[in-house]
Amino acid sequence: MQGRMKEHPLSPEEIKSLLLAEQVGNLGTISEGGFPYITPVHFVLIEDKVYVHGLCIGQKIKYLKANPKVGFEVFKMNGLIHDPELPCDTNTDYQSVIILGTAKMVEDDSLKIRVLDEVVKKFTPQHAGKSYPAAMLKATGVIEITALETTGKYFK
Repeated sequence: MQGRMKEHPLSPEEIKSLLLAEQVGNLGTISEGGFPYITPVHFVLIEDKVYVHGLCIGQKIKYLKANPKVGFEVFKMNGLIHDPELPCDTNTDYQSVIILGTAKMVEDDSLKIRVLDEVVKKFTPQHAGKSYPAAMLKATGVIEITALETTGKYFK
């Protein structure tokens, strides 16, 4: 267990709140050479699954198709905590969530549209309710992350 998890765990409600509020997460896949490949991504949370959208091709897609094990992280930095007398005694006021899980590409068009609708509501609500051109839907990939383990921690 992570050191601060014992004293500063986020509750399941706080984890969900952070995942709903934050706009950028980091998706970690595993390259064919066994190295982590980490990509910042926009995401939405729907029914305890994380969904990422983007092009349907690229390195992260190639890697997750070869190995569905992924890591996903969200971090919110609220500020620094300084001790004016001790320059090396600086800490961070933050919240973070780490998800270990499996990922797959969404093939079902109705689920893909549902995810894209949630993405639009979260990031560009002025476009909510509009339809998606067929060519755009074909070129868009949606990744579904199913959590096997989720942890959250904070420090204030």
